[in-house]
Amino acid sequence: MAKVAVFMGSKSDESLVRPCVDLLESWGLSCFFTISSAHRTPERTEELIRALEAEGCRVYICAAGMAAHLAGAVAARTIRPVIGIPLASGGLGGLDALLSTVMMPAGFPVATVALDKTGARNAAWLAAQILALEDESLAARLRRAREELRAEVEKNASLLQGNAD
Repeated sequence: MAKVAVFMGSKSDESLVRPCVDLLESWGLSCFFTISSAHRTPERTEELIRALEAEGCRVYICAAGMAAHLAGAVAARTIRPVIGIPLASGGLGGLDALLSTVMMPAGFPVATVALDKTGARNAAWLAAQILALEDESLAARLRRAREELRAEVEKNASLLQGNAD
């Protein structure tokens, strides 16, 4: 059973979204990773949501560029958390996708993260944190991952200071 569903609007988005899936899997979270378009395959999107929720999906992550309506289309069809990753694929450097993802009407929220790979990683973190509210084992894995990030900064600071003398 996939606890997290990761949708992207196009195959060309995979390299930007893959870090999200890799992080989720590194924490032992099963995810369903697919392509579905808010505009080209709205029926597929709706069918996927229905099937995934029947199987116990808890969080959706949606990545799209340009008009970036995928996260909103998913939010319109579920009350489960939806996290949007805007992708810089249009002529506006991602601003179009960011605004399309973040500007949702009341009652249909999309938690929006940064653009591209940074956003993909933060979407994985946010989904895992949501799931960790009811999974202490996952919470412990996230605390260890945060500690590793802290230790890396300390190590790099020490190396830099050691080289400055």
